[in-house]
Amino acid sequence: MEIELNKSVQERILHAVLFEVVANVSIAFLLAWIMNVSVLQSGLLSVISAFTATGWNFIFNKCFDNIQKKYKFCRNFFVRSLHAVMFEAGLIIILVPAAMFTLNLSVQEAFWTEVGLVFFFLPYTLLFNWIYDYLRWIFVGRKVISVMKG
Repeated sequence: MEIELNKSVQERILHAVLFEVVANVSIAFLLAWIMNVSVLQSGLLSVISAFTATGWNFIFNKCFDNIQKKYKFCRNFFVRSLHAVMFEAGLIIILVPAAMFTLNLSVQEAFWTEVGLVFFFLPYTLLFNWIYDYLRWIFVGRKVISVMKG
């Protein structure tokens, strides 16, 4: 399987939308089942989380880039690991009130719910992208390769 790195803007938008839709639906049903809440409540938390994560991603990375410009460090493995941990920790802190409100949880329950969502996204991201690339290769990539050879 060959991975196409020069995807169009439209395909990148499709990929991002599919990623979020599948994640939000999965989280809505999974949280509803695990926590015995309505799909509407868990779905609302999922959508709030997705929008918050997008905004936090923009703000956090802009600030991180500015710090890197000021202190001129390179993004080695340690810095990238610290970046990821700081991003996720900030997101958890930001989303605890949303989990408390939407699912009627205590601070501690909301915190652990958000930690659980972080652990959901680690394998989900890996599997989603792996499946996406494989399906893209089956339905698009093979055709392109055979046209180029033929």
